[in-house]
Amino acid sequence: MESQKKIAHEIGGVKNDALRFGLHGVKSDIIGSHPLESSYESEKKSKEELKRTVIAHAYGTALPLKMDMDRQILSRFQRPPGPIPSSMLGLEVYTGAVDDFGFEDYLNDPRDSETFKPVDFHHGMEVRLGISKGPVNPSFM
Repeated sequence: MESQKKIAHEIGGVKNDALRFGLHGVKSDIIGSHPLESSYESEKKSKEELKRTVIAHAYGTALPLKMDMDRQILSRFQRPPGPIPSSMLGLEVYTGAVDDFGFEDYLNDPRDSETFKPVDFHHGMEVRLGISKGPVNPSFM
């Protein structure tokens, strides 16, 4: 008897769900949206590492560990997916990002755009609970 041949695939995965999330582009995975984005991210990482070492030398090694735990706790706190997005205000205050003046402060917020697809609450909760795979919101792919 012949054994049954099965094709391995992921149900609900990003690779196979082009109708829900659109076609997957490889170029966006390889390069950032702008050439200066990578230098900005590396500068931000090096500044954080320098700040951690200064705090470790001044106050001891326990304080940077406590700060990391606080950051992890604040980054987990989110609203359920829906019409009101999670602002992550606690994390922004803790990291000092509230004082930064980004493009969304003087230009329109991307969520106010006409091309923004509304969040499917049920799919968002399935992704958060690990039942389904893929991005919570298809417009942020």
